[in-house]
Amino acid sequence: MKVNLSRYLEENKQLTKKLVSALLEKFEYASVLATDTQGTRLTVDFSGSGVEDAMLAERGYVARVYNGIGYTEHSFNEFNEENFDEVLGAIVKTATSDLAKIGELKIAMSKYPLVNEEPLTQSFFGDVGILPESISVNEKLKKMSEMLEDAKKCSDLLIDFKVRYEEYHVCKAFYSKERELSQAYVFTTAGTLAVASKDDDIKYEHDGVSGQIGVEALGALKPMIKGIVHNAVEMLGAKRIEPGEYDVICDPKVTGLIAHEAFGHGVEMDMFVKNRAKGAQFIGKPVASSITQMHDGALSACNVASYLFDDEGTLGTDTKVIEDGVLKRGISDLLSAAKLKTTPTGNGRRETFERKAYARMTNTFFAPGKDRLKDMVASVEFGYLLESYNSGMEDPKNWGIQCMIAKGREIKDGKLTGKIVAPVLMTGYVPDVLKSISMVSGSELFLSGSGHCGKGYKEWAKTSIGGTYIKLRGRLG
Repeated sequence: MKVNLSRYLEENKQLTKKLVSALLEKFEYASVLATDTQGTRLTVDFSGSGVEDAMLAERGYVARVYNGIGYTEHSFNEFNEENFDEVLGAIVKTATSDLAKIGELKIAMSKYPLVNEEPLTQSFFGDVGILPESISVNEKLKKMSEMLEDAKKCSDLLIDFKVRYEEYHVCKAFYSKERELSQAYVFTTAGTLAVASKDDDIKYEHDGVSGQIGVEALGALKPMIKGIVHNAVEMLGAKRIEPGEYDVICDPKVTGLIAHEAFGHGVEMDMFVKNRAKGAQFIGKPVASSITQMHDGALSACNVASYLFDDEGTLGTDTKVIEDGVLKRGISDLLSAAKLKTTPTGNGRRETFERKAYARMTNTFFAPGKDRLKDMVASVEFGYLLESYNSGMEDPKNWGIQCMIAKGREIKDGKLTGKIVAPVLMTGYVPDVLKSISMVSGSELFLSGSGHCGKGYKEWAKTSIGGTYIKLRGRLG
């Protein structure tokens, strides 16, 4: 089913273009991003059900103009023929007051170059199996409640089971002197969290599906219920690992977490401008083993972070961040690319129209290799197969990472022993971790986009992460 641009953006199209034209009479550069994103989050668990607006739902506009030194932005969410002059005046006032403050405070400002856009008119309209608006909330909750009942039948040790479903209908339009872009697409995430308990021990397991798909995500989730409950119960009684360095095989989820933490935030190029990322010092240098390839980009894969253009009107790309172990390039927003004199990669993203655009990850993953999983396991004398993750953290300045992994399955003499350790913390210096990669499986690329990613502690955006199985040397605790 085809996804349509919202009626609201269609009706205000000519008025928005009129605003850009009026701004261009006063400024050398002007653009307007118009957004109308509907989002709903549904949950069902042992205590009941809930329905609320999704985190990134929004409707509004942000105008950007060149003030002669840098770029001023002004956001607004009420826009019609009656208040056109008022909105125009507010944008001009914001830009002029910004310049006045700089002068009054005698702030030394680094001048940004004028944006030079190639002419482009383009649109993208997604396609999904079942449009979210075609199924009622009650019908969706019924499907989710059925999954909850299925989970309860799987084990008496289950003390809670949560089914979560989030849907977004994203509509955006971008207008400037040279560009007229529009896009409309749907993405959903559907996931579960199983919590099991025995003898004062509590363990949990989560999994899900995501992508530019519709309500069919719930259908894809249903067959996974039994395995998710089994995995939670299986971890009960698991011991902590003996700290040390081990040969480890990372499943695609853990591989994705490493990609996200190691060369996601670490190569966001607005951090290069601020000298806050060590990655800037390694462009063109080996940072991983020669069999390692890593991508990021709205066009590198199709998942929750795929789009035609970013929030600054730059087309999405497929950026090869690491090629044959060498760090080739970072990912950038429009202004950091202008400052660094590089080509923007289409990674300028806003939490909402009211927030600043930053260089942000999209679909970040290690590309498949040529090895077979069974050969990878057979190559380990003593180590662990690491599965799933709970959280991760990185330090772009010093390039340290911490990955909190759900569990590890012991491998001895090339075979899985059945022993499980949980949870597992993996730490290390990024180049040391990635240079130890010795095998990469050729299995199908896996991507997960179930969560939100923050820039530091805020500025949330949807991202997807993934890869295949990789073998490396890990410091575990």
